[in-house]
Amino acid sequence: MSEEQRPIKFTGVSDKNGYFSNFAAYPVSLEGKTWPTAEHYYQARQFKKGQFDEEFLRYRSASIIVRMSQERSDSRRPDWDAVKDKVMHKVVQAKFAQNEPLREKLLATGTQPIVQCSPDNDYWGDGGDGSGKNKLGKILMEVRKELAEKYPAALV
Repeated sequence: MSEEQRPIKFTGVSDKNGYFSNFAAYPVSLEGKTWPTAEHYYQARQFKKGQFDEEFLRYRSASIIVRMSQERSDSRRPDWDAVKDKVMHKVVQAKFAQNEPLREKLLATGTQPIVQCSPDNDYWGDGGDGSGKNKLGKILMEVRKELAEKYPAALV
């Protein structure tokens, strides 16, 4: 397998490619607020806009925010399944567009596939055995393409 086609894999924030994770501590500014991680924004948008924003912003840990979201699942937006991919794309795009070193790392991956290795998640990740949808990896590759068009000099 050529280097261009070897997948770039990540599992969490502590591995070599952990900067791809939405739990990585890279702030994202969206909708007039600065979110400690991409995951904070994503989790907050599961609910009526603004409903839990201030509460979620009090915590630095994305894991805590995920748990808080799960505890409030009965308050989730009725259209969440229909919009969650768009929300994820928006926050991933913002994360890499707003942070030049991260953007350069993403663009440096060229055309290599990006895979979130997660045995616990077969939607956003690969399900641990490659059978998952790897939606986060696909969104990262879409964002990479968009940013490559916007910042062509970064590819030189």
